[in-house]
Amino acid sequence: MSTAAPSRPEADATPADLAEPQRTRLSGSLYRGREGMWSWVAHRITGVLTFFFLFTHVLDTALVRVSPESYDKVIDTYKNPVVNLMEIGLVGAVLFHALNGLRIIAVDFWWKGTRYQRQMLWAILAIWVVVMVPGAFFMFKHSFEVLFGSK
Repeated sequence: MSTAAPSRPEADATPADLAEPQRTRLSGSLYRGREGMWSWVAHRITGVLTFFFLFTHVLDTALVRVSPESYDKVIDTYKNPVVNLMEIGLVGAVLFHALNGLRIIAVDFWWKGTRYQRQMLWAILAIWVVVMVPGAFFMFKHSFEVLFGSK
């Protein structure tokens, strides 16, 4: 084991190397406001939202064993347009989390994954929109009919 201090790059540099200006990236890095950072943030938020939904779902489903009448009352409170909007949000969160999870797997295990991570993000966002627009329409259709009456 050596007791010598590690060498500094400046000590080995030539005067020409020291005179060369440092290159900086103008566009930022992956986690400084670019798509990768927002994907990371959205993945964490959608994961936490999904966890809390599952926690609530397990609790209200377990209520049926304790008191079926209380379970029925809780389920009846879920039958309103506000909860329907929250359900649409839940489906959107789960869908984004799943698609982005597949993208993360591709980035981690595909040798070209890091090169194409931005294009894959835009692809999953396009898929998310294509699936969510008709899905949200059909999910909200019932609440719209309850609020404004059916044909």
